[in-house]
Amino acid sequence: MEGLHSIIGLVAVAANAGAAGLGGIHAWRRLEPPRLFAHLLALGQTLLVAQAALGLLLLSGSHRAPDQLHYVYGGLALGAVLSPWVYAPREGRGRVLWFVAAALLAAALALRAYTTGG
Repeated sequence: MEGLHSIIGLVAVAANAGAAGLGGIHAWRRLEPPRLFAHLLALGQTLLVAQAALGLLLLSGSHRAPDQLHYVYGGLALGAVLSPWVYAPREGRGRVLWFVAAALLAAALALRAYTTGG
């Protein structure tokens, strides 16, 4: 299960970084992002939720990360991708920028969680 947790973590980093890059390019050009942007966002968010669930399963089985910061970074990454659903404007470029920033922050935090996971 630890191997699956690691693999999903790397895919979550890639999906969130890809969503941030794609959305950022389109926001910078002031274009409507393609549907792929929404799919990458949903994938990245879903993978981080799955990461949290797998992490809790690993904790229940007495597996511990060598560095306690692993849990902090993982929790912050999950919070980052979920925050635009509460705080972003309802529509427009500002909404896209919120999701871009959140995906970029989540990718960075998830990468840091991966490196502290051992």
